[in-house]
Amino acid sequence: MEEPRPVSLPDRARYRFDRTLARSTGTLMGWLVITCLAVVVPVSALLVWTDPGSPRSLPGRLTAVWRTSAETLRLGAVTGTPLRMLLSALLGLVALLCVSTLVGVITTGLADRLAELSRGRSTVIEEGHAVVLGWSDQVATVVGELIAAQAAHRPRAIVLLADRDKTEMERALALQTGPPGRARIICRSGPASDPDVLALVSPRTASTVLVLPSGEPTADAEVLRVLLALRAVLGEGTDGPPVLAAVRDDRYRAPARLAAGARGTVLETDTVTARLIAQCVGRPGLSVVLRDLLDFAGDEFHLADSSAFHGSPFGTVLLGHATSCLVGLLTPEGRTLLNPPADTVVAPGSLLIVLTGDDDTTRPEDCGRLVDQAVIVTDPPPPDAAAHLLLLGWNRRAPLIVDQLRRTAHPGSVLHVVTDRAVPGPAREPETAAAARLTVRFQSADLSRPETLLGLDLAPYDGMVVLGPDPGDGPDRPDDRTLVTLLAVRLLEDRTGREMRVVTELIDDRNRPLAPLNPGSDVIVSGELTGLLMAQIAQNRHLAAVFDELFSADGSTICLRPAVYYVRPGSEASFATVVAAARDRGECAIGYRRHDRRATLPDLGVRLNPHKGERREWSAEDQVVVVASEPAAPAGPCERDTEELRVERRDARPQQQ
Repeated sequence: MEEPRPVSLPDRARYRFDRTLARSTGTLMGWLVITCLAVVVPVSALLVWTDPGSPRSLPGRLTAVWRTSAETLRLGAVTGTPLRMLLSALLGLVALLCVSTLVGVITTGLADRLAELSRGRSTVIEEGHAVVLGWSDQVATVVGELIAAQAAHRPRAIVLLADRDKTEMERALALQTGPPGRARIICRSGPASDPDVLALVSPRTASTVLVLPSGEPTADAEVLRVLLALRAVLGEGTDGPPVLAAVRDDRYRAPARLAAGARGTVLETDTVTARLIAQCVGRPGLSVVLRDLLDFAGDEFHLADSSAFHGSPFGTVLLGHATSCLVGLLTPEGRTLLNPPADTVVAPGSLLIVLTGDDDTTRPEDCGRLVDQAVIVTDPPPPDAAAHLLLLGWNRRAPLIVDQLRRTAHPGSVLHVVTDRAVPGPAREPETAAAARLTVRFQSADLSRPETLLGLDLAPYDGMVVLGPDPGDGPDRPDDRTLVTLLAVRLLEDRTGREMRVVTELIDDRNRPLAPLNPGSDVIVSGELTGLLMAQIAQNRHLAAVFDELFSADGSTICLRPAVYYVRPGSEASFATVVAAARDRGECAIGYRRHDRRATLPDLGVRLNPHKGERREWSAEDQVVVVASEPAAPAGPCERDTEELRVERRDARPQQQ
């Protein structure tokens, strides 16, 4: 057995000292006094003995040492009899104890108050502020757009409540949104589903309340609890601010609407994202148009007064503004009419839905004189051909995307799905009217292997959709797999010399510049577009119905169509001429996309709401951005097909191969 190592003298001394300090506070104070005396007294004696002006006698020098030590320790400097010196020292100790206690109390109180403020648990006393509840990928977009919306108006406070550290939230927002300008951002920490905590942000006096879903699997249930807590704070009546919430799963949309009450609007983020991806498949550049429409940096939708046009047909009003583009009407009954027939009469009490820079930029002006009828094309456009599409990857939004493609595809179209999971589709194609328009074929392949991607034959396809896995489905971040797939597609394009129209979904907007895509492709950042949409509706809740129809599979939607459908190629014409030509086809023109190989991000040649008098030479490759009515899918039992896909998504997540 190995003999114990002898303990050194310094180790023993250190151990005894530690045991002594651990006994009590009095022991600690005693050691502190001994240490101070051991330093102060010898140094004071050295100062006296080295001072030429010090007393010559030993008692005088000892008295000088006492006075110096007492003044250093603030024990008093009274000299005389030992009793007087002892009383002076006692009085100094008492004074030192009282002053130290007072300083400690003040320091502790200030520290506690600062800690309470840093925890973000104080009540917000504001009116007309915007309240954002929850933390998610959309929070920076929502807060940034609210700041931009207030830039031209009286700035209001933006209050954020989330179950995160207040300092971390402030640091993250400052990093992602930049300086807030004149707006004030106030962060509070705590669970928004607790009514007592929710009351800290004063939702009763807010102008609007936004509830964001987190990235957790239980995000939708948490949104429902927050809405119920908000209902408990605001009460059951209709008074109070409008509430805008977002959920991911359609199963929670109806309960969330009930919890939000009459003042609430609920968005389903997965459905919105799926609709946008499906719409971008056949309309290259549409994602840029949507981002321009939804952010507050340029032109956006507003409601304008229609008193100057009462009794006039909608077709006439389309040319009634030089700096705004009309897209629809809000009737006195609250109904939203997007792209109504040209003979629809503007009734008193209606509001115009216009695309313009701000609320005060819509001024009536007759632009009919700017129309050149000689260059307008009257021949009907050729019918759209069937498309052959490729879908790479699968996630929880994929069934919704397939459903949207079924509803909007032209007869004879084919969708080839390649996924590294078990075949997620139904065993056989359902015999429905929608299925007759689009044939869906599934194939399982390991998309994580480069040889699988590089072995694809892109020649038969007109377009491609690339989806990444859901967060948490693998060790990598979802965008990592997407970027690898896009690299392989770009390499195939270089080999074949043929560019593919690619629509891809990214989770993080910071990865957008990294995506190796050609100019004809689109990137949908799901969190960003959802955040932009929520910010728009938060500023005007009447726009919810406008965007709901624009992003739906039926009704009016945004399209990019060749300019040769409206004006003769090579002719010079004003934008008012394009508006008149689109009106004759039952559409509302709101902008154009010029064909320019040099066009790069962020606009890719897109120009929305140009002046009606702007003249340019229109080429055959230019496109016009219009709000047009898409033909509805034929009636049939297609809801069963949709439900099959949704049930598959909910209850039977494909297993990894």
